[in-house]
Amino acid sequence: MNDFRESTAATIATLPGDGVGPEVVAAARLVLQAVASRFGHTFTFREGLIGGAAIDATGDPLPNETIALCRGSDAVLLGAVGGPRWDSPTARVRPEQGLLGIRRALGLFANLRPIVPYPSLAASSPFRPAHLTGVDILVVRELTGGIYFGDKRLERSDAGEIATDVCTYTTEEIERIVRVAAELARARRRRLTSVDKANVLETSRLWRRTVTRVIAEDFSDVQLEHMLVDTCAMRLIQRPSEFDVVVTENMFGDILTDEAAVLAGSIGLLPSASLGAVAGGARRAGLYEPIHGSAPDIAGDGIANPIGAILSAAQLLRYSLALGEEARAVERAVRLTVEAGVLTRDVSSDPSCVVTTRAVTERVVSHVVAAEMVRAGELGRVRQHRDEAHSDR
Repeated sequence: MNDFRESTAATIATLPGDGVGPEVVAAARLVLQAVASRFGHTFTFREGLIGGAAIDATGDPLPNETIALCRGSDAVLLGAVGGPRWDSPTARVRPEQGLLGIRRALGLFANLRPIVPYPSLAASSPFRPAHLTGVDILVVRELTGGIYFGDKRLERSDAGEIATDVCTYTTEEIERIVRVAAELARARRRRLTSVDKANVLETSRLWRRTVTRVIAEDFSDVQLEHMLVDTCAMRLIQRPSEFDVVVTENMFGDILTDEAAVLAGSIGLLPSASLGAVAGGARRAGLYEPIHGSAPDIAGDGIANPIGAILSAAQLLRYSLALGEEARAVERAVRLTVEAGVLTRDVSSDPSCVVTTRAVTERVVSHVVAAEMVRAGELGRVRQHRDEAHSDR
């Protein structure tokens, strides 16, 4: 890891993946390059294979070279994996194995997914604008445990096939994810909702006991509410503004955040950050990706929404490079772009005003660069006033 100072030099691994992944990663990279130019940083990008593209090239959804590349980088930016080409139920390897594998290889256990609707996109949501007022949700999803990573078996009997997926959680896995969520809640509105299925599942009963203990012992200033996953699914739609930080297990978090994307108007708008333990100072190992899939039906058409990937790049700046001001600059540029109505078809309410992936990206970049020019102008005025003050003495 680099020793980050005022001017940062960082290596960023890019994993474009499949479908629209290469298009949105290219967009995020352009924005990161604009940020580097504005703030005087040096970002070096190195590309690797993952998912279906890696299967086609090497037969492996996560080649060892990709793991080494990511481990040797300061952060990882990923597009998407999967597609119908690799969806055969008899396939020995699948693109999704690459995504699960890289999370495990990098020790990325905490997935952060913010949901904050833009008022100007209210027409893209099925909800009335008033229903979205005050909605600002952060879902913290445990990422390396649960049923996705549990033992899997497929057996045959006289009655047919028997499939088994084992869901397992340990006290340690639950403790570390709830600590991340509680720290984030403490920096926001100090409200934490823990989602489980404790009325049915033994793993959820352990989850609830552990969350209760950790909050009582170390985060007494955070208000804790336990909620069953089916109730949470309903209340996310009924009363979304009541949520602050939500912490939950792997599969529940996957499903709930896709549901919550409806509040924002499109899954194409939403970013995510998958984080490991703090490596030193404020820096964390991290993988950043939009929450949407590979969208193979529009791949190559230049119409994919790049905002989820661009906002994921903002998360990269914030969590792995400890560049909070730069992250806010990207988020501001996205907001100005959205408010100006520069939108792809998934969120545009006017078909005649739909623009391309490239047009959205260029507008975001222009706002980053324009802010640089404003900043340079302000510095120039400061220098001028200083020089005039000295000349008067």
